[in-house]
Amino acid sequence: MAVAALLRRRALSSSCRHDVYIRCPLSYSDLHSLVNSANLRFWRGYHNSGKFDFTDMTHPHLWYPNAREKKRKVFLHVGPTNSGKTHNALKRLEVSSSGVYCGPLRLLAREVAKRLNEANVPCNLTTGQEREEIEGAKHNSVTVEMADVTTEYQCAVIDEIQMVGCRTRGFSFTRALLGICSDELHVCGDPAAVPIIQRLLEATGDVVTVRYYERLSPLVPLKTTLGSFSNIKEGDCMVTFSRREIYKLKKKIEMAGNHLCSVVYGSLPPETRTKQATMFNDEASHLNVLVASDAIGMGLNLNISRIIFSTLKKFDGVCIRELTVPEIKQIAGRAGRYGSKFPVGEVTCLDAEDLPLLHSSLKSPSPIIERAGLFPTYDLLSVYSRLHGTDFFHPILERFLEKAKLSPDYFIADCEDMLKVAAIVDELPLGLYDKYLFCQSPVDVNDDISTQGLIQFAENYAKKGIVRLKEIFTPGTLRVPTTHNKLKELESVHKVLELYVWLSYRFEDSFPDRELADSQKSICSMLIEEYLERSGWQQPGQRRVLPSLQKLSQEYDAPQLRKYFPEIDARSK
Repeated sequence: MAVAALLRRRALSSSCRHDVYIRCPLSYSDLHSLVNSANLRFWRGYHNSGKFDFTDMTHPHLWYPNAREKKRKVFLHVGPTNSGKTHNALKRLEVSSSGVYCGPLRLLAREVAKRLNEANVPCNLTTGQEREEIEGAKHNSVTVEMADVTTEYQCAVIDEIQMVGCRTRGFSFTRALLGICSDELHVCGDPAAVPIIQRLLEATGDVVTVRYYERLSPLVPLKTTLGSFSNIKEGDCMVTFSRREIYKLKKKIEMAGNHLCSVVYGSLPPETRTKQATMFNDEASHLNVLVASDAIGMGLNLNISRIIFSTLKKFDGVCIRELTVPEIKQIAGRAGRYGSKFPVGEVTCLDAEDLPLLHSSLKSPSPIIERAGLFPTYDLLSVYSRLHGTDFFHPILERFLEKAKLSPDYFIADCEDMLKVAAIVDELPLGLYDKYLFCQSPVDVNDDISTQGLIQFAENYAKKGIVRLKEIFTPGTLRVPTTHNKLKELESVHKVLELYVWLSYRFEDSFPDRELADSQKSICSMLIEEYLERSGWQQPGQRRVLPSLQKLSQEYDAPQLRKYFPEIDARSK
């Protein structure tokens, strides 16, 4: 509550500065100097009248001169989940002399990097929190926010392009679509994105070819509900939309029969999600049922026989609403993975009242995506701030977005969270670029611990220019959670550690404890995994040492390990 009050106070104080700009009239020659220094030289050609309007965002394809020098061959691979569209695009990436894969999730980026390296195609991995460089690599696998629009490639792949319509992240997909400089661009996703992609690329002069795909394995909507929890069987995945409900359903399933459950949801560390999925897929693990949120919609290869929706409603941060047609289709489509032991997927619900919506959604095409997300570049915001003579980021961003001019094919990304962070960093003696980076950071402003971590990082950076992790976090204090609230708290600590790692890649010399943060992240993940094992129903004598705990014992000596697992000696015998 204290953090929320702080955010409100700072937001109000920042909003009062709207009319406190130090007016600094610039001459025409000064404007040209700004344009050149800000790498916005394309404005000279577009604004040939001499009247500069830096809030004019009607021609965003002009922001990427390297890509505009090419006549790219663009291939749209579109179809339902499990149709082979991304597989075919990646096959083309494998045989290219150089290339980049842009995915929506770190898990997908890592999976593609692994695939290419195993195919003897050296591939680097670059995400907000990870850098893995392979000697001689001319391929990169990245999260879409990390897409490089200055390097030239022979081939590029953008996955899940329907996310161009996402209100918060859509602008990153637009940037990749318009800005990647490659001879071939392969774009994969839902057919609903085809019209908007075609319209956006009309302005670029690229040659666009659309390839449609059909699902490779059947997906059968069942006419009856699950009924009793005793009807749960191997390969089932129960879907719900809150952490508490996930653990409640996990307990019910394990008490009802002979099944143990893996769990997957968004606030689990990515490493933990991957391991839980791996154990679910591994026939020898005894975890043969999955309880998950919509986090399974993309990014994990799962051998699911049947999807069971516990509900078709979710809280989206504002209100409780019904799932959309694309959401239902994306989740349901995870059943019956092609080439797995379950070649036919099934989908049903717990509540009979949900069956009509489920059936109608699976028969319906996804609504056409009308507009793509857009957000001003730092160069634009920097010039705009200099025109108004201020380094206060909150009023600059808010005023720019109020005045921004767009074509009908675009919308301005929802940057409510960014404005909340801007209200915080505007209180500190930081330059505009530093503030911009803090506002871009992956902080969860709805999580008090995560937000407090950001505040302390920013304040220490402003005061000292260097941020030592031990000043706000004491290694050796983490413990296996004993309650649901303690689990949530540990997940929040993991977010803070991830935030430190993210900042360490942007402020290399000022956040020097990346290795320590990474090691503590790993311990967090393993403690969470231990909680997941302990929360499972087991007969006496069935307990085992987790593979992750065995790995941990190889990296830390026994005294260190006992800080986290006091009973390790007894369990390891």
